[in-house]
Amino acid sequence: MINLPTALITGCSDGGIGSSLAKAFQARGVHVFATARKLSKMTGLEGLPNVTRLELDVESPSSVAAAKETVIAATSGDGRLNYLVNNSGVSINFPAVETDINDARKLFDVNFWGVVSVTNAFLPLLIPCNGTIINNASIGGAMYLPWGSFYSASKAAMRTYSETLRLELAPLGVKVTTVMTGLVTSQIFENTQQRHLAETSYYTPAAAEIASLASGHTVMPHAMSTAVYAQRVVDDAIGGRSGVRWRGNMASVAWLFSWLSPTWLMDLALLSTSGLKHMMK
Repeated sequence: MINLPTALITGCSDGGIGSSLAKAFQARGVHVFATARKLSKMTGLEGLPNVTRLELDVESPSSVAAAKETVIAATSGDGRLNYLVNNSGVSINFPAVETDINDARKLFDVNFWGVVSVTNAFLPLLIPCNGTIINNASIGGAMYLPWGSFYSASKAAMRTYSETLRLELAPLGVKVTTVMTGLVTSQIFENTQQRHLAETSYYTPAAAEIASLASGHTVMPHAMSTAVYAQRVVDDAIGGRSGVRWRGNMASVAWLFSWLSPTWLMDLALLSTSGLKHMMK
């Protein structure tokens, strides 16, 4: 049976934030249940001591329930979890009015409803440990970034849900941290379906900028490594932090813009970098 503190992390595919979080927690003496939709996506964690790889699809209630039973069995049968990290996420970078609504719904199923499902399932294991829930939101949830409307909306919903949860779970002894993640060298762009504008699209003048953002070429040169980011998030968690934390490159700038800058100034910056300026009359 596992006698160490434990953490369960969703979205631990190789090269991403979740994988680095798993390694950072493991290095701090925590037994990690690293999860992804398929074990084949987590080869970088295979064989690491105190890391148990599990298949978990956040969209599948039966998959979530099976992972929960595995954790219960591994922790003396009474079910104990010190840290739950909701990290799974997908992105869409495309004009809002030209995005297939089914794709937008699926994004919310992963980024928001998946978090709700996993949190509800594992909460009974966190309460006996006075555990901590860590929700990976995004600076997009504090801004309105052209071409990222549905991703940003899902992360804004996550932030509101997560901060409300922090208040509701405080009497139960469970902390909640909302990480407003900035630019990090994750795999989210590689895992994002590439979409192409129709010939009749309203947004053809901005096609180059849309494609550049969707590929990550615009932001990745300025991103923080997943290892550095993960170390800071794990330091927050083990240090007992809760509430909103801004982590990753440009996170502080996003905080400044979202709270202190006038709307017209943010609009000016976003219009100039998104390609929308090519469409202005």
